[in-house]
Amino acid sequence: MKIVVDTHTHTLACQHAYSTLGENVREAARKSLELICLTEHGPQLPGSPHPYFFGNIRVVPPMMEGVKILKGMEANILDENGTLDLPMQYLNRMEIILAGLHNSCFKPGSERENTKAIIRTMEKEIVDVIVHSGNPAYPLNYSDVLKAAKDTNTLIEINNSSFVHSRKGSYPNCRLIAEECLKREIKITLGSDAHMACDVGEFGVALELLKDLQFPEELVMNTDVGKLTKYLEKKGRVLFMDPRNEDK
Repeated sequence: MKIVVDTHTHTLACQHAYSTLGENVREAARKSLELICLTEHGPQLPGSPHPYFFGNIRVVPPMMEGVKILKGMEANILDENGTLDLPMQYLNRMEIILAGLHNSCFKPGSERENTKAIIRTMEKEIVDVIVHSGNPAYPLNYSDVLKAAKDTNTLIEINNSSFVHSRKGSYPNCRLIAEECLKREIKITLGSDAHMACDVGEFGVALELLKDLQFPEELVMNTDVGKLTKYLEKKGRVLFMDPRNEDK
């Protein structure tokens, strides 16, 4: 399975990451990726960019070094109602929106509370991907969550960083999630969750998991740029915006 898209990357605009956008793009080009998503954490996570960062994100070109760029964010879920940490005026400027639970923004609750928060988030049409839902710090009713993912046409991420750098103990949950996505024919994304350029396009453990499960390529959004862009365009997104061309 050839992966040409990385849907989850960070730059030093988020203060616990260590590479620039240019460095990430060059690494993506070196690894023959065709598209990466710029998805900084929402402003409620300590050290994350100010809302103005997302307001001005349109200045990022749609392509650098031959690699396409989707301008988005990793929004923080703030409560059981699925409230996100950016005003709608800025959310509407994003080309892709990931959302997830982070300890500094949503303290781990009961399985019922955590599940409600994820489902309410997926019910917001503006959210495209739920990230690192295998995190054992947040018990979930996976049956309910994945039913909601199917009903709302929300993508589920398999986060490679959860196997390598963070969220220790995620693998069994992620395997269960992948198995259930396979049974229910739910589309997934693979995210490197890179916080350093060298990790852009790294999906080793995630790909091993998919291979072991004989997960079909047609359910993996990262194998063709068109899969992801068509999904987003059907949701009404205008992609690859470039203000340099607006008056031409």
